[in-house]
Amino acid sequence: FGIHALLVVTVTLSPVAAAAWSENDVTGEDAYPPLWDLAPENLLDFPVKDNKIVISAWSYQERLGVYKILLNASAKYFGAFGPQNGGNILWGLPLQHGWQFRTGRLADPSGVTSCGYENGEHLCQSVKSWWSCMNYYLAIIPFLGAVEAGLFGQLPYEIEILPPEEQKDDFCYSVKDCWSRMPKLMEDWKAFFEVNNFSSFKLDDALGLMWKAHTTSIAYGLPKFQDRLKYLSDPEANFGKDWANAVDFIAATHFCTDLPTTNNFQAFLPQRMLVEGDFLPSISDFSPEQNKVLVSLRALYKANKLTGGLLLKLWQKAMSTEAGREKGRKLIEGLTS
Repeated sequence: FGIHALLVVTVTLSPVAAAAWSENDVTGEDAYPPLWDLAPENLLDFPVKDNKIVISAWSYQERLGVYKILLNASAKYFGAFGPQNGGNILWGLPLQHGWQFRTGRLADPSGVTSCGYENGEHLCQSVKSWWSCMNYYLAIIPFLGAVEAGLFGQLPYEIEILPPEEQKDDFCYSVKDCWSRMPKLMEDWKAFFEVNNFSSFKLDDALGLMWKAHTTSIAYGLPKFQDRLKYLSDPEANFGKDWANAVDFIAATHFCTDLPTTNNFQAFLPQRMLVEGDFLPSISDFSPEQNKVLVSLRALYKANKLTGGLLLKLWQKAMSTEAGREKGRKLIEGLTS
């Protein structure tokens, strides 16, 4: 059953999906996260106070700026993989974050504040949002790891990340603070951003390092933000857990997270939050393909849980060679071809 569930993720989407993917081919402005052009693109675009560059990680635009700066600083290493930095494997991170913003997943799910709502503080990211908190470890930690690795050269100022209004202990706020509180995360992201890796890297090796850091971030965030799931509907909370589980399977294949591949891959993610009364596989305002993806992710989560994580271990073993990973990616890319 487990292996079948895994294959379902890709197999059920063909051949119906093939036509839909070509129609969904993302080009032009739609290819970028919302408000990409307005995000800071240089570290000195952020305010400097008391000899520190101060970044508000709870503003969508400023967190997006952190991604933009990472992409700009690493662009020279990815020039061979596509025009206009489109081959940069860091695109997966801001594109996921943009999807979260566009679908309302960064707003206050408790509804107590107007944080993240269009008729309130639209660009605010809520510390009560499970998605926003999980993403902190896939935005701020990579960024501070890159600072430590020397990606930006010698900086004239230290970096300070502003804390949220509550739950401050769940996060870290500077290179030094993060090293002392979550050394493994910093180590893995620093290892990915080490400039000597970039100067002569193989794409498969770079993807391996990036996915290792990515999955470490998620594994660290899951138990920490378990309490945020209570604000979500049961279908949305399940989807969040399914998504986190699926990342481990995708990571094992060293799946390429460049601009076009990630955009194609994201086209079948739900375009809004799931609510009570959304029953799979027949959510009426989702396409058949979106329903199928959600069903498949649920089945994969259940199968992995049922086997006590053995399914993931078997999959990782199968993905331990370049040839195996290529087969794994083909399975996943069956979604997009």
